Amino acid sequence: MTSDVWLPIAADEIDGLPSPADSGLTYRFWDGGADFPADPADCVFYAVPYMKGMEIAIRPLEAMRSVRVVQTLSAGTDHVEPGLASLPAGVRLCNAKGVHEASTAELTLALVLASLRGIPGFVRGQDAEEWRSGFYPALADTSVLIVGYGSIGAAVEDRLAPFECARVARVARSARTSERGEVRALADLPALLPEADVVIITTPLTERTKGLVGADFLARMKDGALLVNVARGPVVDTKALLAEVETGRITAALDVTDPEPLPAGHPLWHAPGVLISPHVGGSTSAFMPRAKRLLADQVSRFAAGEEPRNVVLTTGG
Repeated sequence: MTSDVWLPIAADEIDGLPSPADSGLTYRFWDGGADFPADPADCVFYAVPYMKGMEIAIRPLEAMRSVRVVQTLSAGTDHVEPGLASLPAGVRLCNAKGVHEASTAELTLALVLASLRGIPGFVRGQDAEEWRSGFYPALADTSVLIVGYGSIGAAVEDRLAPFECARVARVARSARTSERGEVRALADLPALLPEADVVIITTPLTERTKGLVGADFLARMKDGALLVNVARGPVVDTKALLAEVETGRITAALDVTDPEPLPAGHPLWHAPGVLISPHVGGSTSAFMPRAKRLLADQVSRFAAGEEPRNVVLTTGG
């Protein structure tokens, strides 16, 4: 039996991994292909293939009887959690905190600015050779609400700082104080939503947040407000969102949708005031170097018998 580390990036492309001779680890490359690289029963550290979906992510888990760490390369872990029940107790599930904040926050600001300033209409105007001048909303002097104030939400606020927003409110699972100020609890949303011009969703997908942005949530948003979702598609009730945007009362910018990928013919594609990007918040040139650094650090900590970083949950706990 070997102590295998399954990586979705070839080990010789990752600087800083412990040497097999010193650590006793054997590196196996698996990026979701049909054939496993070795017996899953010998895997002690499993780095999940990135952006390959739930079916691939959980396929080897049932046979991984020796695994001690499951590491995602995504900020969310919802695509892995359904497969954890088959694992032994004490397995650490870790997310990719530190990998996606910069890219996702960049896209969030791009979606906000593009939506407010009418960029999609300008692109269509250019295609049609039409000069679409006029007055458009600005981000300056607006009130912004960030729902889901973890590392990505904080990174979004960092990038909002130069834009002269009138106010930034923060909401998380529970109330606390951050470096930038008060973070309110989810229970405070009904009072905060009517005050926000831009509502940014960065919360993880959990049983509590699934469908969080439903008919009641959307009805409390002020007329003319913009909803931006860079979290997970099922956090937003698609049917309820369509009902609102089709009236023109609010607009939306979505990097994630439910269903996803959004199928041809779905009404969201052509809903008025909706800007869609194809779940590209984290998949940029910034991803690979950060992912490699994370894997090198986590495997090194594992080889040294240290607790891994970014532990989301421990099985059997």
